[in-house]
Amino acid sequence: MKLQRKNRRALALGVLAASGALALTACGSDNNSGKDGGDSSSSAAAAPGSVKCDSAKGQLQASGSSAQKNAIDAWVKQYGQACKDVQINYNPTGSGAGITAFLQGQTAFAGSDSPLKPEEIEQSKKVCSGGQAIDLPMVGGPIAVGFNVPGVDSLTLDPATIAKIFNGKITNWNDEAIKKLNPSAKLPDLKIQAFHRSDESGTTDNFTKYLIATAKSDWPYSGGKAWQAKGGQSAQGSSGLAQQVKQTSGAISYFELSYASDGIKTVDLKTGAATPAKATVENATKAIASAQVVGTGQDMALKLNYEPKEDGAYPLTLVTYEIACDKGNKADTLPAVKSFLSYIASEDGQKQLTSASYAPIPDEIITKVRSTISGLS
Repeated sequence: MKLQRKNRRALALGVLAASGALALTACGSDNNSGKDGGDSSSSAAAAPGSVKCDSAKGQLQASGSSAQKNAIDAWVKQYGQACKDVQINYNPTGSGAGITAFLQGQTAFAGSDSPLKPEEIEQSKKVCSGGQAIDLPMVGGPIAVGFNVPGVDSLTLDPATIAKIFNGKITNWNDEAIKKLNPSAKLPDLKIQAFHRSDESGTTDNFTKYLIATAKSDWPYSGGKAWQAKGGQSAQGSSGLAQQVKQTSGAISYFELSYASDGIKTVDLKTGAATPAKATVENATKAIASAQVVGTGQDMALKLNYEPKEDGAYPLTLVTYEIACDKGNKADTLPAVKSFLSYIASEDGQKQLTSASYAPIPDEIITKVRSTISGLS
């Protein structure tokens, strides 16, 4: 979190012009959703009247977290069936680029898998006239550790072994440390291909926070959105990492559970509980429920518990925040911002998360989020 963001201006200029921009037109099209998020929305459709359009209209530019892309896909599809005068353009550029674009006034809101830093909140006062940016927790879920090891369908790892793998200290799949954790697995004599994010990412931030909290001696880094360990290979975005795991023999990487589709297997995490914790929405919810609100005022930044004691709780989780101005929003986008954020924080909006492999925000937290959104000005 203490690392400075590099190439901020270059990232910001590319946010809306990038050829890979995800233009999500809120018109209820069946073709505007991601590989995991869109199809699931049909089974969790918004109830009639649950979406309040009010006076919302026009285009809403937003960018940031690629972790929530599949959730955004599903939400926009449902929202568009009610609010046909709003076009939402969400560009999954990564948390770092999303915050940069927001702080430079290019977007109405941003998605980030890490809460704002104090200096970013201070900088936001230049964009939020008379106010400041706040963190609104909206999407939860497990960060899956996906792997592609021929002949191995189930794999258990502990924090120290994961740290050594991604730090280049364990380089082969038949290493003794992995064998000890998986005595019945037929581990091949195969080189480990560890992939990390090439872009600044809140997923990286949360993944390394977990390693710092649980395996500090094997992960001697300060953490942050930028990858710090030497070696390994990189790819852009969560979808890029998932694709590398799918196509590369011996690969291992980290990404949100919603990207672990098409047969990608995920690691079970050894914790203090009797049995390893599986990467499921339900197990992530158990861990997120023990998070604490550490933000002040209207800010709802959370402190996650990476060492939960509850049996089955999956500790490698993240929360994606929607970042918006508490006051000083632009008059032409404020109605759409409030309308869309109100919907995704609603009971119906949160219900869609489970079917898209995300975890809903616990009731006591999301209730406060709804109240905060209603007061945006």
